[in-house]
Amino acid sequence: MDDPVPPIVADGGLSDNFNNAASLFEEEAFLSPGTFSSADEYAANPRFLELQEELRCVLFSAVSSLEPNTYASPVPSEPPLDGAGSRTLRPSLDFTRVSIPKIRLIYYLKNWITECAPYLDKFDESRHFGVHIPILAQKSPTLFYAILAFSARQNERKACLDKAYDSLELYQESIRLLAPCLQAKDPNVLVTVCILAVMELMSVSPRDWRRHVEGCAALFDSFNVNGLSGGHLQAVFWCYARMELCGAIISNGAESTVLPLEKWVPAMPEASSLEEREVMIRDLFCQKSRSSPDMHANWAVYLCAKTCGLASRQIRYLELGEMVDDTRSFIEQWDYLWDELQYWLEQRPPAMLPIKTTGLGGGQIFPEILYAHYAAISGNQLYHASCIMMLDMKPPERILPPGKPQYSAIWHARRVCGISLTNPHSGNLINAIQPLYIAGKLLSHHSEHVEVAKLFKIVEETTGWGALWRLKDLERAWGYEPGEILSAI
Repeated sequence: MDDPVPPIVADGGLSDNFNNAASLFEEEAFLSPGTFSSADEYAANPRFLELQEELRCVLFSAVSSLEPNTYASPVPSEPPLDGAGSRTLRPSLDFTRVSIPKIRLIYYLKNWITECAPYLDKFDESRHFGVHIPILAQKSPTLFYAILAFSARQNERKACLDKAYDSLELYQESIRLLAPCLQAKDPNVLVTVCILAVMELMSVSPRDWRRHVEGCAALFDSFNVNGLSGGHLQAVFWCYARMELCGAIISNGAESTVLPLEKWVPAMPEASSLEEREVMIRDLFCQKSRSSPDMHANWAVYLCAKTCGLASRQIRYLELGEMVDDTRSFIEQWDYLWDELQYWLEQRPPAMLPIKTTGLGGGQIFPEILYAHYAAISGNQLYHASCIMMLDMKPPERILPPGKPQYSAIWHARRVCGISLTNPHSGNLINAIQPLYIAGKLLSHHSEHVEVAKLFKIVEETTGWGALWRLKDLERAWGYEPGEILSAI
């Protein structure tokens, strides 16, 4: 890629042209591309594939050397006092390890804070990825370069710069610096690993999702970090969990999550029965949700992953005859999980409720459902997606009462679509790719197909995240020729 910025002046000092140069870079980077492709040359780049494999080897080698369950939550410390009793300055960020001009690295850092971190903070009022993680990166070069790699890759994809490899150089540098942090058994390394995994999923076919989350899963297990660990590691866990959920949905029941769901929460008393543990987990989520709407949304992620697990059990046990750990009948598990989902709905705190809802009519295709809280958008959407999956695998002997909308899969499907159309927050649009696919399969009218197709195109154009591959799947399900519905928008 031609260098879009002027040279950096000597010794790290930025010239007065910084703002103009950054502006020029933004103009080049964010020009509307003619086409968007979910599979670009980057994914097949031999060096990228080598680095992916190198990262996997580094992670699994480190996991084998870690003693299980030795993790203890780190307490953020203040900078040490200097001789005069004042706080010493934090270490400055190191821009010298790569060949990329410093002015462009600063642009990527700004892009992380303004564009990328909000994608990952969509379930987190504390904005750990946007505020706390950059501060942590001042003391961690491997994390710093992971942030820059993610930001550069998002920029490349959003502008369709297939020949731009800044992100590849930054990705390589982060991996190179990762091994010493793993050897030091610092749990903060989970932040770096998670960000690199999300970057990989953004860059390649999501169908190979397991390869990108297996290393993360092993580290979370080794450090005993879960969805209720607190602080920035809890936020990182739920970012990882959403990747897991995405993959489980993509597998269409063939696979469950890599990290077992019992590892998503604190260990429950071993003497308790399976039913008692499930009640304790439900009560724990409910308790946490009262003080944190974010946790109610994370609870929805957990329940949707649990729904995927039940679908996997249906295939493995009922259709393939494999043995499973849970001895309850399928209908018992289905009934309990359905009740859990409705309990989630009933227990929503005020921030998780819509502030405006309209029905259909007057030419309106989908309902308008407006939320003030970002986490409420995806949380409610995942609830509806879970209900669609549950109704799809409902046991034949389970007769549902008529007249209630929550027992209609198409009612849930239209609300999934309406939520995305009414709440165009980019982070939630990324999180909506799989729910929109689940809902879209149930839609039969051409006008509905066009509106959903527009949403998938908006995701790619505004976020850089691959979404059109899922639209291609929907085109097949709807009976269109490849590219037919996309050409209609």
